[in-house]
Amino acid sequence: MTLDTSIEYVKGIGPDRAKLIKSILGLSTVEDLLNFYPIRYLDKSKVYTVSQLEESNLDVQLKGKITQVQEIQTGKTKRLSARFNDHTGSMDLVWFQYSKWLKEQIPVNREVYIFGKVNVFNRQFSMPHPEIEAEESKENDTRLRPIYPGSEKLSKRGLGQKFFQNILRNVCKEIPSLIEENFPEYLMKTFKFMSRQHAFLNVHFPKDMAHFDKADYRLKFEESFFFQLGYGLKKLHHKTQSYGNPFPVIGDYFNTFYENHLPFELTSAQKRVLKEIRQDMKRPIQMNRLLQGDVGSGKTMVALLTMLISMDNGFQSCMMAPTEILAQQHYNGIKELLQETGINVRLLTGSTRSSERKIIHEELESGSLSILVGTHAVLEDKVKFKNLGLAIIDEQHRFGVAQRAKLWAKNKIPPHILVMTATPIPRTLAMSFYSDLDVSVIDEMPVGRKPIITAHRREKDRLYVYNFCKDEIKKGRQVYFVYPLIEESETLDYKNLAEGLEHVMDFFSDYNVTMLHGKMKPDEKDAAMAYFASGKAEIMVATTVIEVGVNVPNASVMVIESAERFGLSQLHQLRGRVGRGAEQSYCILMTSDKLSKESRTRVKTMTETNDGFKISEVDMQLRGPGDILGTQQSGVVDFKRLDLVNDSAIIKTTKNTVERILEADPLLARPDNLIIKNYYLKYYKGKSKWSKIS
Repeated sequence: MTLDTSIEYVKGIGPDRAKLIKSILGLSTVEDLLNFYPIRYLDKSKVYTVSQLEESNLDVQLKGKITQVQEIQTGKTKRLSARFNDHTGSMDLVWFQYSKWLKEQIPVNREVYIFGKVNVFNRQFSMPHPEIEAEESKENDTRLRPIYPGSEKLSKRGLGQKFFQNILRNVCKEIPSLIEENFPEYLMKTFKFMSRQHAFLNVHFPKDMAHFDKADYRLKFEESFFFQLGYGLKKLHHKTQSYGNPFPVIGDYFNTFYENHLPFELTSAQKRVLKEIRQDMKRPIQMNRLLQGDVGSGKTMVALLTMLISMDNGFQSCMMAPTEILAQQHYNGIKELLQETGINVRLLTGSTRSSERKIIHEELESGSLSILVGTHAVLEDKVKFKNLGLAIIDEQHRFGVAQRAKLWAKNKIPPHILVMTATPIPRTLAMSFYSDLDVSVIDEMPVGRKPIITAHRREKDRLYVYNFCKDEIKKGRQVYFVYPLIEESETLDYKNLAEGLEHVMDFFSDYNVTMLHGKMKPDEKDAAMAYFASGKAEIMVATTVIEVGVNVPNASVMVIESAERFGLSQLHQLRGRVGRGAEQSYCILMTSDKLSKESRTRVKTMTETNDGFKISEVDMQLRGPGDILGTQQSGVVDFKRLDLVNDSAIIKTTKNTVERILEADPLLARPDNLIIKNYYLKYYKGKSKWSKIS
């Protein structure tokens, strides 16, 4: 038997059962069985009494006698029922589907042990499909009893807990020939690991919880370690093989702007990030850096200063954004900041006129255009640079790998890459899935920014909310109303923009109201945005199209209708559209009276903190890491034991451990590291294709 052996050849399974198990649980090989871990454990040394039962859905063991076995017909269905008694009380045992011989097999009026999950029906405890063991034949086993994931369909076919326990016992007997060690002696001693063989044995059949905890830690550490090793080798290969243009000069463009045109003092976080970027670009190696920063933290200013460094070294820069609104926003902001410098900046989107495109193409190829801001239009083959040295991608998760690769090909020597996101990525995810990137974080807000006050209000508070908005408008401020839907939905009971616009225009009849949503034409969107940004409209009624890229410092109130409809990340992004000026700003979450537990958690989190990283951690707990990363990358979240939400300490430890090992031995050539190298090449290299070690 090997790890690749089909489960049909495992004692007790066979072809038919193997086919059923594969279709329901997805288990095909012996390795799959070893990684089919228990979800909890039953302490067989502990025996409950009926009077001690307090909650349902618990796996328990009781000792007593079975009486009154009978078949009960209800309509067309038939079930087998029995009464279980101990000295403290009684409960029903029930079998909904059963073989004819089961009734004769039940030991009546004899001392037995029963095992199973307790249910509550009509305030009475019952146990469906219990396992029964006569007292005289009970196994004298003090180990914890594993409870495996199951299904009703499997149980009905006789493939319940006892079946999987027996199968895994048979497989675990083969562990010495199946499992090889993959850690060197120095790691075993440093972390006091139990052997890999003992880890698998004690995760399936632990002697006690202390042995389980050690086994669990060992297997989680191993998963994270080899995952981090793959990323570490990828980054190492990138730094040794991926050449780039060195930017050694900090010259007139940067210094003149910094000394004469910088509109505010940089935060210490911005200065730290610029230093990290500067160190990257000094070397003849392509920079590959992720810049994380909360909404309004000043990422665009860091991007502009980086582009000025590129210019000082004789290179062009481009910034690519996922939407026209965001690209226009970046263009307007950069053009305004550079208006007294004479630096040529242009915007290229799908709506750019042909005459303007022709000028852009000519200036790019001649080198007279230093900075290009755009959308996917920048990726077109006819867009050619004379000397592209820096590519900046905003909200990088919205672009596919193939799209980003087109930017790399815009110069013979790949440009330096700076990818930015205003979506805070949980630190655990950043350590795991962006380990091949160097990560910079802006974790400070600009001086003078006041924290946004966030409040939760319900429909009964609407008049109060509307009057509060009127008071803010009277102070000269502006207000957003955001809706989850454009029009009424037959299936979703949420506020919609069409109906909301009528209510807002009716209540705020003395003020100008503009509207923005995703179905509008690009020029209509631009006109609506310009109308609001100029202050001619006091109120904007919109959908989430304003989530990214709308910057109106005078807007001080964000009212989010049917806030329970939005995820935490989206709520945080929307809130970031206000609080961009010096005045106090507010975010009001309007919800229905009935909220799910998850919705209450989201609303509570938003009202308690403005910290995007704290919010992202809660978001990951609620949605899972796959949804946080997005559909493109969610497939990589395939850990068997490691939990990205709860095991951040293990991930941090393995990341640091891998970095130390690769720093001292980049090719894993030392004799004591060969065990790591050989295991990686055997089990991981083919999957990752990241490293050149061989």
